[in-house]
Amino acid sequence: MKLFRSSIIYLIICISIFLTGCGKSSIPRPYGYFRVDLPKHAYRTIDTLGLPYRFDLPKNAKLISRDAHGEKYWVDIYYPKLNASIYCSFKPVKGNLINLLEDTRKIVYKHSVRADGIGEKVFSHPEKNVHGILYDLAGNTASSVQFILTDSTQHFFRGALYFNNVPNKDSIAPMSNYIREDVVRIMESFEWKK
Repeated sequence: MKLFRSSIIYLIICISIFLTGCGKSSIPRPYGYFRVDLPKHAYRTIDTLGLPYRFDLPKNAKLISRDAHGEKYWVDIYYPKLNASIYCSFKPVKGNLINLLEDTRKIVYKHSVRADGIGEKVFSHPEKNVHGILYDLAGNTASSVQFILTDSTQHFFRGALYFNNVPNKDSIAPMSNYIREDVVRIMESFEWKK
């Protein structure tokens, strides 16, 4: 009887060692993000709201008029499905172009604390008298894309992309790249009406 008990105890110990010794150790998986199905790019020309400019607006975005601080012709390009907006402001140029350009530079480079890098791409469309700069901000910045457009004498237009959530370059990168293509289209199709 004693031998039988010892054999059973020995057998239980061997089985438990076998079961625990052959398993893989668990490794935590990296944090995943939801996949976002982005629609194909499609545009329509906006020529409404009595604005002094026109451009091609993405069809999956809404144009919202916003008069702020007594300023006219400010708009938001809102992407409801992406929870993002391009905040656009307009200023008349009255001999203050250098100040407007410097203010924009200061706003963009305030992000340098969190940015891995800031790229500038010059844009010029002389036949429409539209010139500008596209700023690409890499890293966990609040805004990943900003731009300016001007005719250098009368009009100054500025836009900045913001997502309505905490910036995380890994999770918003596909959406940011998608909207960046829209920003390039806005810049290429932009023209002054007056």
